[in-house]
Amino acid sequence: MNRILKCNRNLMWLCVVGALVAQAGAQILTSEQITKIAPASYFFAGQSASVQVRNTTGVKNGAGKIVLAGLVDTSGYSTAVQEKYQGFLITETRLTFDGATLEPGEYGFGFKEGKFIVMNVASTDLFSIASQNDEQLKHPVPLKFEKDGAVYRLYDGRKYVVVKAD
Repeated sequence: MNRILKCNRNLMWLCVVGALVAQAGAQILTSEQITKIAPASYFFAGQSASVQVRNTTGVKNGAGKIVLAGLVDTSGYSTAVQEKYQGFLITETRLTFDGATLEPGEYGFGFKEGKFIVMNVASTDLFSIASQNDEQLKHPVPLKFEKDGAVYRLYDGRKYVVVKAD
């Protein structure tokens, strides 16, 4: 019986250590890492737009899966598309945004009128959730991820949404 209890305790510690190592592997990508993997252009709604690499951000989860978000030059798009499309989202893992789920894939997104809109590459809306505003943010930038406990915040200036990467 003592052997079984000792084995269960060891297994429990192994699980705890494994979870901590996985979380420790999660990280926000550096600008050097982004430069190496960000696309030069992104196809959306029948056109290809230049990616603003300086306004591209990314995270790597504990399993090594990457999530990239970046702004694009939307000047060639119609006004209707420009109103809601600001950038791309490429994910190798499932993402959760306030109850809405995205499977691995490529998407367009935008922040508009207090909402965060996610679209497929054909510009069809998949979901829209309320964005939040962070008045305490000291140095807002066009786009960035910030770690917030077990989740991330995707910021567009002071506006943000909470993202959980599986």
